[in-house]
Amino acid sequence: MKLEQLQKQLGYQFENIDNLKQALTHRSAGAKNNERLEFLGDSILNFAIGYALYNKFPQSQEGELSRMRATLVREKTLAIIARKFNLGEYLKLGSGELKSGGARRDSILSDCVEAIIAAIFLDSEKNMDKVVERVWDWYSALLDEISPGDAQKDPKTRLQEYLQGRKLSLPSYEVFDIKGQAHNQTFKVLCKIQNLDQEFIGTGTSRRKAEQNAANQVIEMLKLKK
Repeated sequence: MKLEQLQKQLGYQFENIDNLKQALTHRSAGAKNNERLEFLGDSILNFAIGYALYNKFPQSQEGELSRMRATLVREKTLAIIARKFNLGEYLKLGSGELKSGGARRDSILSDCVEAIIAAIFLDSEKNMDKVVERVWDWYSALLDEISPGDAQKDPKTRLQEYLQGRKLSLPSYEVFDIKGQAHNQTFKVLCKIQNLDQEFIGTGTSRRKAEQNAANQVIEMLKLKK
C-alpha cells in the first residue's frame, strides 16, 4: 500500500506508519482496526472545530455554534473530506465490505477521517496544536463558507419549528424495518404528520439518520427554505 501520496495530501508525515495503517483498517478486516482511533478522533475533531468557530464568531451564542459544529463534523461533511484525499483507495476492508462497496460508503469514509485525526495525535506524541492545525487546514474552505443561521439546523428541528409556528401537529417517527448485521444496519422510518395526507419513508445507517432523512423529505415537499 503506497501511502506517501496520502501523507502529502494530509500534510503530515508519520513517524510510525503503522499508526496510519491502523487508521485505514476497517473492523471487517481484522482485530487491529480503527474503531478505538475513531472514538478518540471524534472528540479531537469536535474540539478543533469548536475552537475554530469560537474564534471566528465571537458574537454567536452557544446554540448557533453547536449547530455550525454539527454541520461541519457530520458524516456527510467528513465523507467529502475523505473523498478529497481519495481515502477509499487506501482503506483496508474485509471481503464482504469490499464487495458491497464499503470503500464508497459515507459512514466508513467518515469514520476513517476521525481515525486519521487520532492517529496523527498519537504519532505526534499527543501534540494537540499540530492536530488542530491539520484539521483547520483540511476544513479551511468549509470554515470560510459557513455562517450562523437556520440552514445549520438539522431537518427534524427545522420541520418541528415550521409546524409549531403554524400550530400544526408535530410529526411521529416509527421504525418499521431494520436490515443487516449489527455493525452495518439500514433503518427504515415512517414519518407521519396528521395534517398532511401523505407518509414519508426515510432510510439511514441509524434510527436518527433515518428520521432526519424522512424529515428532509417533508421539508422538500413543503419547499421550506434550506
